Amino acid sequence: MRRRDVITLLGGVVTAWPLATRAQQPDRMRRIGVLSSVAADDQDNKVRITGFRQRLEQLGWTDGHNVRIDYRFVGADPENYSKYAAELVALAPDVIVASGASLPAMLQATRTVPVVFAFAADPVASGYIESLSRPGGNATGFLLYEYDLSAKWLELLKEIAPGVTRVAVLRNPTEIAGIGQFAIIQSVARSVGVDVSVINLRGAGEIEQAVTAFARSSNGGLVVVASASASVQRNLIIELAARHRLPTVYFERLFVAGGGLISYGADLAEGYRRDRPRRRADVVWAQAKRDRGARRLSRRPHPARRAAGRPAA
Repeated sequence: MRRRDVITLLGGVVTAWPLATRAQQPDRMRRIGVLSSVAADDQDNKVRITGFRQRLEQLGWTDGHNVRIDYRFVGADPENYSKYAAELVALAPDVIVASGASLPAMLQATRTVPVVFAFAADPVASGYIESLSRPGGNATGFLLYEYDLSAKWLELLKEIAPGVTRVAVLRNPTEIAGIGQFAIIQSVARSVGVDVSVINLRGAGEIEQAVTAFARSSNGGLVVVASASASVQRNLIIELAARHRLPTVYFERLFVAGGGLISYGADLAEGYRRDRPRRRADVVWAQAKRDRGARRLSRRPHPARRAAGRPAA
């Protein structure tokens, strides 16, 4: 294959190899590696993987027939990031699909295998790519949202629960995105009429202890900002919010499907199945065509709200 041949990933992570290449190598089994930050049985993960596989099949690529997909699921053990990233690279895949949280480990493991991130909150500041217009290196993908959206979570919480005067923001303190999201929320807190504090997402025991302590005082509410840690601890966070009767705004609609109150944000599964040309992510084969840009996953996030005890459709 010549260096100028490009693997085009429609929908951010849906792959279609050049027809000319298929004609030259009809018997070659293509290989995709997928590194997910959540557990294999996570409902969020199942929705994304299903969308990914369905779009592949629509394009004529069937797992086990003309393409092989190797999955690795990190789950609750952060040591699995580096371990599984190395395992996938050792399999010599044609391309690797990674979620934002798994990108640091993935890009440490390889700077040559093309990597597509289905979504990332701040890929430039995090050092994953050089810029949105010219990512450089071996990675490109979808920008989850701009930081200004974080202010909407706080405004929405105040709208649905006007009596809230204290808000705890659940974030991962080790992620640049978590720091950035909280900074925006802090900047609008006074105008909304609330005091904000932080609950850092670490172990389940620490999260439960911190939320319980926060709930001892009245007029409280929660905002859960985007992070893999929140997705991993989704069921616990939803249960704690319900137990302590804390109105809570989540960054992703699957929290609502799991029993949460309301969410506002991009449909993360979109990044695994998006196929509009204007939002496609093009991955460089070797080091060709570095001018392909990263794309925003969603410019107009849609709210999801649970009504009458049922998740939003």
